[in-house]
Amino acid sequence: MKRYILLLLSMAVLSAGAQTDRHFIRQGNREFRAKNYAQAEVNYKKSLGKNSSNAIAAYNLGRALQAGRKDSLALKQYETAANLEKDPTRRAESFYNMGTVLQGQKKFDTAIEAYKNALRNNPNHQQARYNLALCIQQKKQQQQQNKSSSKNKQNNKDKQDKKKQNDKKNDKKKPNEQNQKDQMSKDNAEQLLNAALQEEKATQERLKKAMRQKSSRKLEKNW
Repeated sequence: MKRYILLLLSMAVLSAGAQTDRHFIRQGNREFRAKNYAQAEVNYKKSLGKNSSNAIAAYNLGRALQAGRKDSLALKQYETAANLEKDPTRRAESFYNMGTVLQGQKKFDTAIEAYKNALRNNPNHQQARYNLALCIQQKKQQQQQNKSSSKNKQNNKDKQDKKKQNDKKNDKKKPNEQNQKDQMSKDNAEQLLNAALQEEKATQERLKKAMRQKSSRKLEKNW
């Protein structure tokens, strides 16, 4: 009985030891095809735990991370895979996937360089060639938009500065206009006063003249 138990334990140990980095890659690939990206990620990490120099495990881990929308982590794995990989065709795939991540982040300069590296390793990589052309076009559009945005900001700033200058001019004009209005009011008042005084004087003259005429008539009657 003891021998049987020892035999089972030995088989379990051998079975665990048989789970090599390639075994976990195959497990990860099955999970990836089933779109179980989190579980695929776990298996690829186990593979790297067995062999940290396994370029395929690093590349596949990058794919699982990218599929799980962990782009920054995926980018690091693609860089690792590109550095570890000896085969130019597979290395080109790492650079190509780096380009797709960077292009999605609108980091067009580094994405362009990644696609160029993919084509340096595999000149027949048509998708890298297409994405490179598209990325160059997107970069130009981004530059035009930035230029247009800067121009609009400058125009708005110029308009605001001009408005401030006009407001200052108007503020200076207002006291002068008020002074002119005040002066006009004073002049009008003085004119009205002079007219009233002249009218009063004329009235007094008429009254005096009328009084003299009455006095003359009375004297004539007495005579």
